[in-house]
Amino acid sequence: MIKKGKPKKVLILGSGALQIGQAGEFDYSGSQAIKALKEDSIETILINPNIATIQTSEQMADKVYFVPIKTEFVERIIEKEKPDSILLGFGGQTALNTGVDLYDKGILQKHNVKVLGTTVETIKDTEETPKIFKKLLTKSPHNVCDGCGETIKPDQWSENNFTLCIDCG
Repeated sequence: MIKKGKPKKVLILGSGALQIGQAGEFDYSGSQAIKALKEDSIETILINPNIATIQTSEQMADKVYFVPIKTEFVERIIEKEKPDSILLGFGGQTALNTGVDLYDKGILQKHNVKVLGTTVETIKDTEETPKIFKKLLTKSPHNVCDGCGETIKPDQWSENNFTLCIDCG
C-alpha cells in the first residue's frame, strides 16, 4: 500500500502487439501492476493496441485505449485524461522508447506527469550498452579478459566486445 505521495491516476503503457511465445511477460507484469494500483484505489488508464491481452480484459484497467503506443497518441490521451503519473516498464521496448520520447520532448513535464518506477535517466543508461557496461565494470575490480586472461580495468575494455580487453577485442 502506497502511503506517501500516492498517485491518483496512473497511465500505463501496455504490452502492445504480442506474438506466440514473445513478450508475454510484459502482459503479465503489466496486468499485475494494474491489479496492485487498483487494490490501492488508484485509477488506471491503459494504452494497448492489442485486444488479445490480459491487460485489456474488461475487469482490469479503469479505461483502455486501443491505440498504437506512439508519442502523438499518448500525448493526446495525457491531455484528455490528465494522469498525474505514468508507468513505462510494463510494455517492452516500444513503451520504453515512447516514454523516453515523451520525457525528452517535455510532454510529461508540460502536463505534470511523474514517471513511476525506473527513472528515464536509468532507462537511457541501460539502452546504451557501452555506458551501462562501463558503469557495471567500475563496480567489479576483478574482470578478466576472455582472450588473454589478464585482469582488465574499466578503461581497457573493448567498445565492441565487453568480454575482451582493447588488445584482444
